[in-house]
Amino acid sequence: MSRASICCLLILMTTAATAEPVPDADPYLWLEDVGGEKPLAWVRERNAECVAAIGQGEAFVAREQRLLSILDSKAKIPYISKIGGHFYNFWRDAAHPKGLWRRTTLAEYRKEEPAWETVLDLDALAAAEGENWVWHGATVLEPEGRLCLVSLSRGGADADVVREFDLSTKAFVTGGFTLPEAKSRVAWRSRDSLFVASDFGPGSLTSSGYPRTVREWTRGTPLAEAPVVYEGQPDDMVVSAWRDLTPGFDRDVVIRQKTFYSNEMFVRHGRQFVKIDKPDDANATVHREWLLIELRSDWAVDGMVFAAGSLLAADCDRFLAGDRTLHVLFTPTPRTSLVGFSGTRNRILLTTLDNVRSRVTATVFRDGTWHFEPVAGVPEIGTATATPVDEYESDEFFLITADPVEPTTLALGTAAEPAAKPERLRQSPAFFEARGLKVSQHEAVSADGTRVPYFQIGPADLPLDGSTPTLLYGYGGFEIPLVPSYDPLTGAAWLERGHVYVIANIRGGGEFGPAWHQAALKASRPRAYEDFAAVAEDLIRRKVTSPRRLGIKGGSNGGLLVGNMYVRRPDLFGAVVCQVPLLDMRRFNVLLAGASWMGEYGNPDLPKEWAFIRGFSPYQLVERGRAYPPILIMTSTRDDRVHPGHARKMTARLREFGLPVLSYENIEGGHGGAADNRQKAFMDALAYAFLERELVASGK
Repeated sequence: MSRASICCLLILMTTAATAEPVPDADPYLWLEDVGGEKPLAWVRERNAECVAAIGQGEAFVAREQRLLSILDSKAKIPYISKIGGHFYNFWRDAAHPKGLWRRTTLAEYRKEEPAWETVLDLDALAAAEGENWVWHGATVLEPEGRLCLVSLSRGGADADVVREFDLSTKAFVTGGFTLPEAKSRVAWRSRDSLFVASDFGPGSLTSSGYPRTVREWTRGTPLAEAPVVYEGQPDDMVVSAWRDLTPGFDRDVVIRQKTFYSNEMFVRHGRQFVKIDKPDDANATVHREWLLIELRSDWAVDGMVFAAGSLLAADCDRFLAGDRTLHVLFTPTPRTSLVGFSGTRNRILLTTLDNVRSRVTATVFRDGTWHFEPVAGVPEIGTATATPVDEYESDEFFLITADPVEPTTLALGTAAEPAAKPERLRQSPAFFEARGLKVSQHEAVSADGTRVPYFQIGPADLPLDGSTPTLLYGYGGFEIPLVPSYDPLTGAAWLERGHVYVIANIRGGGEFGPAWHQAALKASRPRAYEDFAAVAEDLIRRKVTSPRRLGIKGGSNGGLLVGNMYVRRPDLFGAVVCQVPLLDMRRFNVLLAGASWMGEYGNPDLPKEWAFIRGFSPYQLVERGRAYPPILIMTSTRDDRVHPGHARKMTARLREFGLPVLSYENIEGGHGGAADNRQKAFMDALAYAFLERELVASGK
């Protein structure tokens, strides 16, 4: 089980009586009209200026084609998942830009050139239906593995259309389950019924725009008449339901996500949903007989205190009956944290970080106690992800490993024999020249004395004279850790040219568990920015680079990070790439899904909270007449998570102040910024062309 996705975000609502008027008139509110004719005309003008400045010429085209060739490469790993007796893969390349959903057998997959059977051709479907479909995955009715619910997005938005699909006939089911476009949560309950949380009209959504009711929809009946089985509150974030279909352990589960960091879990007992007794800020799930609880704060139970960041296991039926026997599967230390966990037929796989280095452990309950054994094949520095092949039938797992200079490997192991070296199934080719590159880990000291780790990838014989163009990347939010992995696009566009790439593990992320994240929440948000500045200063102190050669890049919450660096420490950087960003923190909570982020940032409608939020709102902090580094701001019109108005308005304000700014808005693409490989290659090429121009070619 991985950490909550950033697309699930917190909402804390206030009454109109507590709201504070916008303190200053905003002349650029008109740019918040996402699809308006006037704003889109303005966007196209900015796009044309950006392309004219950095998006043309032989060097740009060569870089773009290089990146596209990597994204479209037929030699990249086709990642697979098991459904029934087949292994499925979703594949994009030059001939299939929207993608093919295809399948093969494991025996065939082991071959150098597997024979694939096409299940769904998304390009053909889009052409036939006149829609710009973007694949959002499929929810399979397990363990049968025949029927599934295919999710398709128009242009890459979070909202999608859901349609029932038969894997045996490779066709959509005539008269089958179909849901219109919405940010739905859908799960199978049986072959002929679904749990559906969706937009059912007025009153069915939370104030964040996510579902607040769950219905049980029976095949052949109108969706509008499906009975409500659970209803949350208007100020909740979202509610959803699912059924554990494991034979012998089938049970219905409802999750009421009150905020991003608090939830209630209910298990159906008879006709009632019984609430699981756990802290509201703990996440919980079930696997076979086990109830698994991941803590975000200390929890005292029957005289024992379990530490924040721990993973606990209890017999689910006994727990519901009142037994509070809890087994500890993981306890954090100051430099270790739990990243995720998942269950095979007989074991639990734990993925952890030890000083931001991935580790995987297999656990098994035997003779009344849990036993732990490390999984072989995990790199010393890099990433490792273990995913069960078939949790219903076997202990096999896929192990995906990589480090910054070694291409990604896909291997097949078994949790029953974790010490055995997993069988290598596939390895990505080397998409960039890594000879002479070195990966090293360092620490910077932040303003309050906290030691902040970072990874540096660059030439082993780096001249320590401050001359090397360096790109510093960070995120620092929502308890999401950054771990160094194999990044072929950065390798080809940046590292291969003799430059340095740095990953900062700042507070706000999940590198060291809940405490590391909570240290940069709300009023403490500036700690993340102080950490990032400390890493930049350490790079300069060590003479890896210098301010005029140091660029920064970040997206989404990372866009807010680099936006703050832009306004707080313009002296440290020579260029800023700000992608799908939050920037106007005065209005973020009224723009699209923004209301659900208040658990991370605070509520700007409360004067006492706006007082500290204003201190990290770049749109309000940028000053006329002050010198700032050149900035490239990138977003997507179809991003229905972070409103493109943030990027648009910041661009307009910087233009008004006469500051060096370029912006590019992809008309499609969703929160990822691009709807297909060609769009991604173009957007990335723009970013690296900008960095090359400002940090390498510039004579400043």
